[in-house]
Amino acid sequence: MDGGFSSLRLEAVGAVRTALVSAENLQLTLKTELSQEEQALTHTSANSGPEETHRTGGIFSVLRNEDLKEMLESSKESLKLEAMKRIVGLIAKGKNASELFPAVVKNVASKNIELKKLVYVYLVRYAEEQQDLALLSISTFQRALKDPNQLIRASALRVLSSIRVPIIVPIMMLAIKEAATDLSPYVRKTSAHAIQKLYSLDPEQKEQLIEVIEKLLKDKSTLVAGSVVMAFEEVCPDRIDLIHKNYRKLCNLLVDVEEWGQVVIISMLTRYARTQFTSPWKEGATFDENNEKAFYDSEEEKKDQVEAKPYVMDPDHRLLLRNTKPLLQSRNTAVVMSVAQLYWHLAPKHEVSVVTKSLVRLLRSHREVQYIVLQNIATMSIQRKGMFEPYMKSFYVRSTDATHIKTLKLEILTNLANEANISTILREFQTYVKSQDKAFAAATIQAIGRCATNISEVTDTCLNGLVLLLSNRDETVVAESVVVIKKLLQMQPTQHCEIIKHMAKLFDNITVSMARASILWLIGEYCERVPKIAPDVLRKMAKSFTAEEDIVKLQTVNLAAKLYLTNSKQTKLLTQYILNLGKYDQNYDIRDRTRFIRQLIVPNEKSGALSKYARRILLAPKPAPVLESAFKDRDRFQLGTLSHSLNIKATGYLELSDWPAVAPDQSVRNVEVIEPVGSLPSLLLTYSVAVVHTYSDEFPFVCKSSDQTWTVFGFSESGSEDESDEKSSEESDKSSSESESEQKKKKKTKKAPQKKAKPTTVNIPTFGPVKSHELLHHMTGKGLSARYHFPRQPCLYQPNMVAVQVTLTNGSDHSLEEIHIGDRSPASLNLHCFNTIERLEPEASVTVSMGIDFSDSTQAANFQLCTKDDQFSVSIQPAVGELLMPSSMTEQDFCKEQGKLLGMNETSLSLLQRWSHWQFMAFTHVLLFASRFAGRTVSSGALVLVTAESRESSTALLTINTDKSIMASMLLRDLKQALAQA
Repeated sequence: MDGGFSSLRLEAVGAVRTALVSAENLQLTLKTELSQEEQALTHTSANSGPEETHRTGGIFSVLRNEDLKEMLESSKESLKLEAMKRIVGLIAKGKNASELFPAVVKNVASKNIELKKLVYVYLVRYAEEQQDLALLSISTFQRALKDPNQLIRASALRVLSSIRVPIIVPIMMLAIKEAATDLSPYVRKTSAHAIQKLYSLDPEQKEQLIEVIEKLLKDKSTLVAGSVVMAFEEVCPDRIDLIHKNYRKLCNLLVDVEEWGQVVIISMLTRYARTQFTSPWKEGATFDENNEKAFYDSEEEKKDQVEAKPYVMDPDHRLLLRNTKPLLQSRNTAVVMSVAQLYWHLAPKHEVSVVTKSLVRLLRSHREVQYIVLQNIATMSIQRKGMFEPYMKSFYVRSTDATHIKTLKLEILTNLANEANISTILREFQTYVKSQDKAFAAATIQAIGRCATNISEVTDTCLNGLVLLLSNRDETVVAESVVVIKKLLQMQPTQHCEIIKHMAKLFDNITVSMARASILWLIGEYCERVPKIAPDVLRKMAKSFTAEEDIVKLQTVNLAAKLYLTNSKQTKLLTQYILNLGKYDQNYDIRDRTRFIRQLIVPNEKSGALSKYARRILLAPKPAPVLESAFKDRDRFQLGTLSHSLNIKATGYLELSDWPAVAPDQSVRNVEVIEPVGSLPSLLLTYSVAVVHTYSDEFPFVCKSSDQTWTVFGFSESGSEDESDEKSSEESDKSSSESESEQKKKKKTKKAPQKKAKPTTVNIPTFGPVKSHELLHHMTGKGLSARYHFPRQPCLYQPNMVAVQVTLTNGSDHSLEEIHIGDRSPASLNLHCFNTIERLEPEASVTVSMGIDFSDSTQAANFQLCTKDDQFSVSIQPAVGELLMPSSMTEQDFCKEQGKLLGMNETSLSLLQRWSHWQFMAFTHVLLFASRFAGRTVSSGALVLVTAESRESSTALLTINTDKSIMASMLLRDLKQALAQA
């Protein structure tokens, strides 16, 4: 048998060897045929350790630094791009990739846009660490500041500002000034960020930076607003004069600014308002702004206020409160908290309650958010209990809450306690005392003590309950009960001698030093009321004096001194014994206290006149302690700030100023309104179609004629996160324009293939007059008039809706209340209504946003515009161009999609126009660089492709490819009408 197994084993080994040799030969044969990229990946896989190969799956294992360097030095763009993606992935995981800096920085001048973006991301991360190598490429960064692509310009500025070397400060300053005037709001936003970096590097540049900030504050783009206000707060927060002209614009832009920008702007406007408006909290003055009535005013108060001078709120003050109120519905907790603190510090007292429900809603968030929100509610509830009383159950402690959350909720419940709800709160506290969380149970006992102090009706009930807790098995509960009882007994000591005796009996069983010290203090303070028990307690303490804690020893010395003065016959020898023990104690505080007490109560030749007053010093009546909330003095800090959270002034904290006695001149906030200039006629100028987005990396093209400067916007590749930022920046820029100027559609342009030099530019206006439509005439609406326009930006509510802005004006002589949207027709119409406008004063206007799903149809949306007393039927009918949104794609994708939409999905129109030579040349430029336009329908996302071809004899051929044939026909008809009018 053994021989048979041996022969089988030898045969198996031979077979394995043969297979290995064959595999090796096969590998050698294939190796010469592998591409460079495959060789790099195979080499990496072979060098990977067995654990790494098993963990990541062989060929897809993490590349080593050497392999990444080889890929970065490769001549193939695809290898470089793959290497950079992996490097950025390593950085995202927190791994150090600084060794690759020399290899990465070589690719900073790459023509590949995607590769250049990743290189800049890497350089921003490591430019500060590798300053010398980064400085070698500074000329490349300067050239990139002129790059046609806005993302490259912004990234170059970001890298430049990340090099923390004083020698390049002048270069950074020039770059920031140039970027501040860039046509792209994204680049301007980046320049605002760079201002803060430059200021921290060289504060001496403050004056020049303030000039840039002043220029950027005038920017109407919502993408820039938050960043420039942050730079303002960092560089020159005291220059309030820079805000005057921009105050109303910032208030109106607030809703459209990104969330973190909203937080910064609200904080800044809070400080601004405290310096420019008078206090709405004046005592004895009625709040008579536009006949608004306070909610909490009683009839008696109203009678008393008849003779008082009415308070009239500044319109700009009201503008700030009105425009921030909708942000209470924000999903961002920081925004809600910012609005809450603004209302707390600026709003009339009867209006502050509007933030209550929003703050309570935030308690459903994570515990970190709960902690900050509860801290602010705790501060608010001290001064205005009525705000949170209806939501008292929201502050009940849950078993899953963390200790710090439980303690804050306990604090708030204690603040809300009054004669009406104290019984409910005490029942809740009884449950909390039994908690396994010792720190929380101790805090509950302190809360019971505060309730007993603040509400005299329940003092005895609370005291009896605390006495029952003295028999608890938990030492922490007993110790805390003793400390609280001691404070309560100081309020009514004559009525509670039995409690003192009961505590003295429990003294031997209590081991917590603070509790033992509290009992000794009570017995010493009221020793004359317990003359039989006090000496016996002193005798026990004399036996264990050396083993006690320092705080207990100090109270023992005090007890001995008091008993020596009141009952020296029984305690004289005990006192001398304790004083002798304290004289040689290791703690110098105890030694000093002992020597002082001896000289004070035992007169001798060396004693001075002070010993005559020993009884008055030691046995003087002491005021009862006041149990106050730990948040009582936190209102000196602005709510929601780090200083408020820590209860200490943090670095960079800006204090709120007091209200001015007399309001400064409000005319400083007036701004001259410049009427928009009419646009010149041309194909894409007269008809603002929303389809025009082409596929170019060049941004922007500018063409100057003798009297006009026109611009067409191009963006980088589609599908990336950066592109979405570009779109949002342009869209935010459009929505921020308060004047009625046309918001021309974003366009992408394709570089002319026959020209390698920098191409000439396309004449298309950046802005033109917006066409506003009448929704409701003031005669039909009984004084209420409404106009609407399409902002031509993505709808905030649903992506398949068309955004509509409606301006409501009250032309009557009385206030209009509860303006809202009523019934709609058809009933299935998907419409997002604006929030109900509670009150619109005479001659006042307000702009609200709506979202309507037109289902890719120009059929009118019918609905009712209602007030409190009337209903008016209105309708909104869109032009076909308003149903489209721009879409980005490459030329290859355009041709591919166009090939799918032929036959019945293709509609064309030949145009023959008698244009002037100048108009035809302008149109030829458009077709040269932007002959293809792509968009999608807002509702269904159906693709719409427009191709424009210039032919001889002033002829143009327009072709539209889309499966929405009706929409294509209408689009061609409108374009033809526009050209006819031209």
